[in-house]
Amino acid sequence: MSVWNGTRALVTGATGFIGSHLVRRLTELGAETHAVSRRPPERGSRGWHAVDLTDAAATAELVTQVEPKVVFHLAGEVTGGREPATVAPTLAGNLGATVNLLTALTGTPVRSVVLAGSVEEPRDGQAPGSPYAAAKAAATGYARLYHALWQVPVSVLRVAMVYGPGEPNLARLVPYVTLSLLRGQEPELTSGTRLITWVYVDDVVEAFVHAGASGDAAGHVLDIGTPEPVSIRDTAELLAKIVGGPARPVYGAVAARPLDRAQRSDIEPAARVLGWRPVVSLEEGLSRTVDWHASRL
Repeated sequence: MSVWNGTRALVTGATGFIGSHLVRRLTELGAETHAVSRRPPERGSRGWHAVDLTDAAATAELVTQVEPKVVFHLAGEVTGGREPATVAPTLAGNLGATVNLLTALTGTPVRSVVLAGSVEEPRDGQAPGSPYAAAKAAATGYARLYHALWQVPVSVLRVAMVYGPGEPNLARLVPYVTLSLLRGQEPELTSGTRLITWVYVDDVVEAFVHAGASGDAAGHVLDIGTPEPVSIRDTAELLAKIVGGPARPVYGAVAARPLDRAQRSDIEPAARVLGWRPVVSLEEGLSRTVDWHASRL
């Protein structure tokens, strides 16, 4: 019998890219899945809760109502913007919501709490590269606090750059380049030298499932990515090869954002703690993604 059979699992950010894939996977595994988003659920949707997690009282009421055994927290305000106006929403949507949820879970019999961190979180004493990165790093710090001080069984999965079928933000690199090339248009990019750590969405979902299956991951902050980063240029060229056709990416047409750094993930701790490694290669994952977009044009 699956460890998930009948397990009450709460998934925040359930309408997001990773969240929607995770809800489907948990349902397949037999979990009693409770999905959370800010938008009201579709009529007839079972186990769906419309809650703004920046509201502490509403978050506490949600936890009391659902009584989850496992919690996956993927909700957040995701933006790569560097404008001062992004500070307040990323602070509330990432740090505030996380603290509200961890506070509501403190003292409950929850088995495992898994937070979605980010590869953008600064390392080695670097300054955060964006308000989003700062908020995610602070949320990781609070998660460690709640585990160490109040024994909340929380872990953080610092997820690399996720791609795959169903990505709702078509402005992100992979869907933007893919759709441009499929339409015979030339995608305009930066110089393309930045190194990105890509990871296929199904591999990410399996990492979350592994982390939530028991309390063994509690207290850990783990990178979820792939061993070798790939430059934006090489990624775009691989997409051009998969799509075929005459259109080619144009490099240097867009300025790089300030403090855009190379991304790297050390996945060996995740292999030891979770027994997890990515299984989908970049070429295979991009091929699946291209096929998915092509089927919808």
